[in-house]
Amino acid sequence: MTKHNIKRGVSLYSFQEEYFLRQLTLEQCIAKAAEIGAKGIEIIGEQMVPGFPKLTDEFVAQWFGWMDKYGTTPVCHDMFLDTKRYKHRLLTAEEQLESVLRDLKFAQRLGCKVVRILVSASPDVIEKAIPYAEELDIKMGIEVHSPFHFDQSWILRHLEVMDRTCTKHYGFIPDFGMFTSRYPRVQRERFLRLGVRPHIADYICDSYEQRIFAEYIVGNVREMGATPLEIGMAESARHQIWSNPKRLLEHMPRIFHIHAKFYEMQDDYTEYSIPYNQIIPLLIEGGYDGYLSSEYEGNRHIQDVQEVDSVEQVRRQHVMFQRLLGEGA
Repeated sequence: MTKHNIKRGVSLYSFQEEYFLRQLTLEQCIAKAAEIGAKGIEIIGEQMVPGFPKLTDEFVAQWFGWMDKYGTTPVCHDMFLDTKRYKHRLLTAEEQLESVLRDLKFAQRLGCKVVRILVSASPDVIEKAIPYAEELDIKMGIEVHSPFHFDQSWILRHLEVMDRTCTKHYGFIPDFGMFTSRYPRVQRERFLRLGVRPHIADYICDSYEQRIFAEYIVGNVREMGATPLEIGMAESARHQIWSNPKRLLEHMPRIFHIHAKFYEMQDDYTEYSIPYNQIIPLLIEGGYDGYLSSEYEGNRHIQDVQEVDSVEQVRRQHVMFQRLLGEGA
């Protein structure tokens, strides 16, 4: 096994089901992450910090107290740029910049060195934020999230800003959902329970694995006499995408955080849809030295038939990480 400095963490977004149902408090989410060995903590302030975007001195002290208590490290804050905040107009560029700066300062107070920039954020706005990020020493990472990929025109606009400014404080956060090689099984089964006919579901999943263009899948399903629900399943193939993980190597110098998306960790500690056995070796080869931050999104597809156990799903993913990273059992 080649030596590496890849670290393991978790986005607390993974525990959203239990947090929403009041089964886990914020402290308990952090404690569970630590038990799993996911010591790098990523947080969405809007989701889990009372009074966001305000931060009280009491909360900040409590936050760092939890980090000390559980041996965890603040890594990343996920920001959202709601450009449609007002009913009758979009935010101006100046208002968007102000929102970004607010989140940079929020991340700094929590000790996070990275801010996830939502993919919809304008390259022009983020370019104006670079001097502030450099001053605060916070890295801004545009999330490359499916259906976007490294060669998508919007992402290339962000890349142009990175190349032109030569800043070390703006780069990429790949979301591994763009490496979905098989249509998620939990999502397929949910559509079946909702009433999609098996032969339609089989066609969509098989076509997806054959890399058939999503527009053709939707068109062919319409010709098969699909119901609106079945057309909806076909259209979901526009969001699930497969791109070549080898593209990570080309952009590795600009990658300083990763969303390790997953939908279903199986009993054998493999992910059904995303080929981590291909992806992790590329990260090691490329010298990636940031965090793999678990991001579980299978909950929404199973909550109608069973109790969600996000902690177990994240635990299984980290067993897989340990194996692929050569950390032992």
